[in-house]
Amino acid sequence: MLHEIPILEDLDTRKLPYAETNGRRQVYLETYGCQMNVSDSEIVAAVLRESGYGLTRDAAQADVVLLNTCAIRENAEQKVRHRLDHLRAQKRKRTGALTIGVLGCMAERLRHRLLEQEQLIDLVAGPDAYRDLPRLLQETQETGQAAINVQLSREETYADIAPVRVDSNGVSAFVSIMRGCDNMCAFCVVPFTRGRERSRPFTTILDECQKLVEEGYKEVTLLGQNVNSYRDGKVNFAALLWRLSAAAPTLRIRYSTSHPKDCTDELLHVHQACDNVCDYIHLPVQHGNSAVLQRMRRGYTIDTYLHLIARARTICPGVSISTDIITGFCGETEAEHRDTLALLEQVRYDHAYMFMYSERPDTYAAKKYRDDVPHWVKKRRLTEVIQLQSSIALQNNQAEIGKVHTVLVEGNSRRSADQLRGRTDTNKMVVFDRQQYAKGQYAKVQITGCTSATLLGKAVEPA
Repeated sequence: MLHEIPILEDLDTRKLPYAETNGRRQVYLETYGCQMNVSDSEIVAAVLRESGYGLTRDAAQADVVLLNTCAIRENAEQKVRHRLDHLRAQKRKRTGALTIGVLGCMAERLRHRLLEQEQLIDLVAGPDAYRDLPRLLQETQETGQAAINVQLSREETYADIAPVRVDSNGVSAFVSIMRGCDNMCAFCVVPFTRGRERSRPFTTILDECQKLVEEGYKEVTLLGQNVNSYRDGKVNFAALLWRLSAAAPTLRIRYSTSHPKDCTDELLHVHQACDNVCDYIHLPVQHGNSAVLQRMRRGYTIDTYLHLIARARTICPGVSISTDIITGFCGETEAEHRDTLALLEQVRYDHAYMFMYSERPDTYAAKKYRDDVPHWVKKRRLTEVIQLQSSIALQNNQAEIGKVHTVLVEGNSRRSADQLRGRTDTNKMVVFDRQQYAKGQYAKVQITGCTSATLLGKAVEPA
């Protein structure tokens, strides 16, 4: 829910599988949060490698450990703090020097506490300061003092940096097209940690995606806090998708994520007209009651949201829709909670990212409202939302049995090397027997069974 980027499948931490390289100091990079943080870590790796640093997958072999953090929920922050406690204990036991740094959203928000009060870290770099990392690392190494840069920028997009890709086998890549957010939703801290919106020149996006095609990548996900608000001169997001689809017709195109108030018919018609723009849209509703949406400062009502859903399904028959849901927002009544359950029943999302409300300092909600819904009530309401959505997702997946989908193979199934996993155009995960297929290939797969989260199938012919 990194306003509005969904968390990666219960991702608490990801040790990114970069190719290991040697350098004057070895860096271990660990990432928490959303796709944007993964993309940022790819930029960090590129900046450091260009400056002569090596990359290692083993924290015990590192001279520098950097945690790229998320500040969206209190639980995410607590996980990072526990990790820092562990790293600090390891640092005291080591004979060689170890530099510990925190990057990203949490770094900007908690810099004073982490640096001065608790003295857990040696370095802090905000989301717009990654170019400065080599200087910060040199400064703390030479002086023994903490180094910090959390200055936000109105221009920085890292458009000229070629990321060190996580997926080096050329299947799927993230491409950040814009940074920051201007929406100021009541519950969200991102505008304070990532700054105002700014978009990359569309030519740099086309060039990066064309290079990915040349390197053999099959799929790209365009990233931004609100990709719908992308604009470079006269090129808006719909126009960008149209141009990218024409320039790279073999590349599957996804994006994350759109704000409902900015999802236009022009964008929906791009989905309808362009075969390689996937028929999947993440439309985070956040709540099923208009009064709560007003308190959240979301900019739409349930009626306008439902009208958008109807237009999407009319213009793009078969489109898959996912959402975000927050339970227990300030002042939420039992009747308002039931409105969320009713919305789930009406829209019947294919997938949802569901969370309890977690008050974030400095947000509009923290200043304006009381976090007055008891934790146990939030938890019970979240459980009800999860149970209902799981039932709906299972029914939606059962309706897929017998259908044939084109699946892009992402790799081995998590349970067996004899099976592969991949996603449909509509972003549904499919597991099927390996046969002759390999990572990066397309396969036509007939769906034979399912769970609420996964389709099961058998390959019937090459795609």
